[in-house]
Amino acid sequence: MTAADRTMRPKEPIPAFKRRQEEAEFWDTHDFADYWDEWSPVDVQFADTLSAGISIHLDSEAMQRVQDEAKARGVEAGALVAQWVMERLRGDARAAS
Repeated sequence: MTAADRTMRPKEPIPAFKRRQEEAEFWDTHDFADYWDEWSPVDVQFADTLSAGISIHLDSEAMQRVQDEAKARGVEAGALVAQWVMERLRGDARAAS
């Protein structure tokens, strides 16, 4: 699309997208620069410390036990496993001192 094409026809309003694919198709055929007047600045905050992730695989019985324990404690399973790892690492550090 050339600059002359953009100035000759009114810009299409940005639709309310239902899926990412719809949004991708829209922006594949429209110029972001034509919509500058519709955007506003936002404040962005970043966490002081960022965490890293890890994937682990458990058999179905172990996974069910983790999920049951997490539910009983009112936490997410991943948060419970992370807590257990940190407890173990602190214990190992104390034992090594």
